[in-house]
Formats: sequence, C-alpha cells, structure tokens
Amino acid sequence: MQGIRIKDLPENERPRERLAKLGAQALSPAELIAILLRTGTKGRSAVEIGDELMQKFGSLNVLARASLEDLGKVKGIGRDKAIALKSAFTLAARMAQELQGEAPLLDTPELVADYLRDENRAYEVEHLQAVLLNSRQKLIRVEHISDGLVDSLLVHPREVFRPAIAANATSVVLVHNHPSGDPTPSEADLRVTRDLIRAGQLLKIQVADHIILGHRTAANSKGYVSFRERGLVFTSESG
Repeated sequence: MQGIRIKDLPENERPRERLAKLGAQALSPAELIAILLRTGTKGRSAVEIGDELMQKFGSLNVLARASLEDLGKVKGIGRDKAIALKSAFTLAARMAQELQGEAPLLDTPELVADYLRDENRAYEVEHLQAVLLNSRQKLIRVEHISDGLVDSLLVHPREVFRPAIAANATSVVLVHNHPSGDPTPSEADLRVTRDLIRAGQLLKIQVADHIILGHRTAANSKGYVSFRERGLVFTSESG
C-alpha cells in the first residue's frame, strides 16, 4: 500500500510549502528530513518518520554518522531512503569542510576506509576510486576510476594517474569494494596493484595503499583489507 504522501497532509503541515513560505530555517530537523524522504509508509507520514529518526539517534550529528544498516532499522526507511539521507549528510559534511578550508587528514587505512565506507556500501558492482592526497596526506579529492562486473575490475594506469597529475597529488590510495562482502584480495587485485605501483614509481607518484572494503565480520572486525598493513604493497624502497 502506498505510504502517506506529503501532499496529502494539511497545507500547514506540508514541509515543502512551509519552506517556500517561511524559509528553511523555520523548519524543524524532522520536517527537513521529511522533504528528503518524500513519502511516508502505511499509516505514517514522512514527518513522523523524521521525528522517529531524531528521537532514535538523538542529534543530527549522530544521525549523519549512522550507517545504511542502522538507518534501515527505522520503520519506513528502505534502502533508497537511507541512501538519500546518507547522500544529503555527506554533501553537508563536504560543504562544511570547504567552508572551513581544511581537508581531512587521511594518513591511515582506517581513516580512508571510514571516509568511503558508506558510499561504497551502495554499489552492487566493484567500484574503483583513487584517493588523491597532498604531501601532508590530506585529501585533495576522490576520483572515480572505473566500474566493473562483480569480481572483475579492469583499470589502466592512465585512468588513475591522469587526475593525480592534474591535481598535483603526491600520493594515491586505491579503494574498491567487494560486493560479496569479503574483502580478501583476488589475484586480479594483486596484479592490478603491482602494475599501478610500478607506473606510479615512473611518475614519482606513490601508490600509498590499496584498500578493499567489505563487511565487518567476527573474522574481520575492520571490514576492510589494507594491502600496506598486510605487506602486499611494494614500494621502490622495498623492491
């Protein structure tokens, strides 16, 4: 059954109309969330779902850090709505970083994994990204490199290093997801990484790490594999 739509609410309860008339600052967090959700669920409006989200997580800061799985535990929040919320909060965080003029420090595999984890959960095929870093290991930007079939990732060095050169990056961290949830590197992952490391050495741009994102399990509480942590990344110094 179709959920309660915002346009079915009384006019004075429609957050879109209230925003247009009064401005965004006049709306409560639940009303702003309702605009993102668009529709409610059986017997509940989007505003009521927004209220429950705020009550469950307690603050916008905590809500913004919630995983897609945690968001999905709230009745009426399916995968698409969870992704919409996560996208909105991520955009807000990135805008705040721009306003502050301070790029995040990504000098450990855990920081890189945390920065990209939620975005990569939404992908159903392998998705390779290059995290471009400056000499202080602060983020310049994240560059999309390629999408591939599940368990198959094809990439040419020029696709990685062209944007790195343009951005004047001194190092690159490769990141991709395993849709299966198991972040164990494949032979293809190892082969591609070695090829990119060699190409980076020629261009004087270090491939600092390759991180594969998966699911957290009892066997892998981090939910990722770092080639550097496992000794799988070979620099020019180590041969």
